[in-house]
Amino acid sequence: MTDFFGGDALVNLRDHLLPGLWPLLVAFAACVALVPLAIRVARRTGLMAEPGGHHSHAKPTPLLGGLAMYAGFAIAVLIFAPHNQAMTGVLVVSGLAAVLLIADDRWPVSPGIKLALQVLVALVAVAVFGFIITFVGLPGLGGRPHIIELGWLAIPISLFWLLGMQNTVNFLDGVDGLAAGVVFIVALTLLLAAASTNQPTVVQLSGALAGAAAGFLLFNFYPARIFMGDSGSHFLGAALAIISILGVAKVAVAFALALPILALALPIGDTAWAILRRGRVRQSVARPDTEHLHHRLQAFGLDARQTSYVFYAATALLGALGLTIFGHGRILAVVLVTSAALASTVVADLLQRSGWRIPAPFLRRLLADPGTR
Repeated sequence: MTDFFGGDALVNLRDHLLPGLWPLLVAFAACVALVPLAIRVARRTGLMAEPGGHHSHAKPTPLLGGLAMYAGFAIAVLIFAPHNQAMTGVLVVSGLAAVLLIADDRWPVSPGIKLALQVLVALVAVAVFGFIITFVGLPGLGGRPHIIELGWLAIPISLFWLLGMQNTVNFLDGVDGLAAGVVFIVALTLLLAAASTNQPTVVQLSGALAGAAAGFLLFNFYPARIFMGDSGSHFLGAALAIISILGVAKVAVAFALALPILALALPIGDTAWAILRRGRVRQSVARPDTEHLHHRLQAFGLDARQTSYVFYAATALLGALGLTIFGHGRILAVVLVTSAALASTVVADLLQRSGWRIPAPFLRRLLADPGTR
């Protein structure tokens, strides 16, 4: 495994990361071109998110961002990825998630029907295209991973993984720019991990997904001009799940599946707590509410931008920690500095808005009086 920030950085970038750069750029450009079209179509067809309920926005907002993201992703995959059954499966399953869940954007469906649609997407992925987690790798002696075959547990674990990723991204999509930004960071993390283990196809898929998320984020960051809707969040969740499965299937690396789990630890933990919380009061796990972590951060006093920054920093930090498994030790220092800068920005904004001052009169002596310059 190779650290891309080592002595042969330029060679490593050319040989391992460049295959992911072109899909990223094409998906980004396609999304930037398609999102304005999606905004116009959504307004004409009435696919709008109305204010009120568990929504925090103040005006009707278009909801067709998911289809624009999927189209950008599909264009990049069709141009750059090899044309085989696995790539067909990636496009069909993620496209199925994007198309089927438009129903929940257009006519809010019952939690049971929504879960049935999620299960259908997972079943197609597992039963039709064979996206199955057949083994897991654990650290072994001599640096070689110890492989554990899952046997009959492979299918239920794979279904659970696909359902979990769809719901994790769906629950995360509650603040402008939050889900798209987090998925962009996770996709880049998967790209780096796949590049270090010489998996060019996974590199291309991860790059395409990162580009689609980044292109959409230009229009979705606060204040959002368009939402991804359930269509977009389920597309992103299904795509992340399948790319992760492909990455594990192609190489036996200790804790390979732990990388996306670690990068998404914050939203996964929030999703798990939401399921437990709703189960205690006998509510459907698919029923939306305003008790998620991003809602609590906003209740604490953070605005939409600051909430997104907190999640971005946590995702990047945890993802960088996971990349140390793949030999990227130096990237952790880069991410630590970036995360510290984001955190300091959030804290400074909070202090400025609250008007709170540190009681240190002696510091005034170090500053010139106003108007003395």
